[in-house]
Amino acid sequence: MPLRSAIELKDLQITTRIGTYGVHDVVPTAHILDLVLTIDPALVLIGTDGMDRVFDYDPLIKDIDGLARDGHYETQERLITRIVEACASYAQIEAVELMLCKTPVLGKTGRLGVRIAVDADALDKMRPRPASALDGTGW
Repeated sequence: MPLRSAIELKDLQITTRIGTYGVHDVVPTAHILDLVLTIDPALVLIGTDGMDRVFDYDPLIKDIDGLARDGHYETQERLITRIVEACASYAQIEAVELMLCKTPVLGKTGRLGVRIAVDADALDKMRPRPASALDGTGW
């Protein structure tokens, strides 16, 4: 069986504003993010201890926090799209799965959210390209 490795972030309550609500609507009190990043097992099974040997996820977490606080979103889907795009900017991330949900539902309990899984091919298509690749001049 081939090796597979992931970095998982669970139940991160993010500070964001999503949706437009009327006077009688249930306004979420929290938005929760779950994130699974598929990475090369060589970044997990390391022979010597050191940050230069692993994927440093702290900058990505800061990026996500910045995107969440960036302004008002009408939909969870738009914030999810921006988070996936941020993940695509890290070459070490081979695939990503995330779920963003809000709570409560109907004013009491429960979570309601959106989940997406982006495989390696789809993530590669989203990766930023060098300017020369975009303008057709090549390297």
